[in-house]
Amino acid sequence: MPRHHQRGSTASGGSQRQLRVAETVRHAVADILSHGDVHDPDLEGHIITVPEVRMSPDLKLATIYIMPLGGQDTDVVLAALERNKKFLRGDIARRVNLKFAPDIRFRVDERFDEAERIEKLLRTPAVQRDLNSDSEDS
Repeated sequence: MPRHHQRGSTASGGSQRQLRVAETVRHAVADILSHGDVHDPDLEGHIITVPEVRMSPDLKLATIYIMPLGGQDTDVVLAALERNKKFLRGDIARRVNLKFAPDIRFRVDERFDEAERIEKLLRTPAVQRDLNSDSEDS
C-alpha cells in the first residue's frame, strides 16, 4: 500500500511534516503579532492569541486560527489581518524556510465558545441531578 494511503497518517490532524510546519508558522505569526510588526490602527491595543495553524497536505495553504484577548472585536481584528495578509505572508516566508510561501487565511477560533457552551450545559440543574443520582448509585 502506498505511504499516502496508510491509515492513521492523518488521523491526528495531518502528517508529521504538516504538524511541524504548522507549529513553525504559528510561532512566526504569534511573534509578528506580539512584537507589533503589523502597523494597523485596528490591531493596536489588541492582544491576539494564535492557538492553532493548520496546513494543507501540500503545505501551500495555512489556515491561521486567531482569538483576540477576551474574545472582543473579533470582526475588526479579522478584517485588519485580512487587509495586511500580503505583508504577513511575506514576513512568514522570511521566517519559515519553505520552498513556497503558503497562502494564508484567517479564521476565528471557536473552541473557546464551544468550551463555554459545554461548561454551561454541565451546570444545568438536569445534568447536575443526573450526575448526583449516578454518584449515589455507586
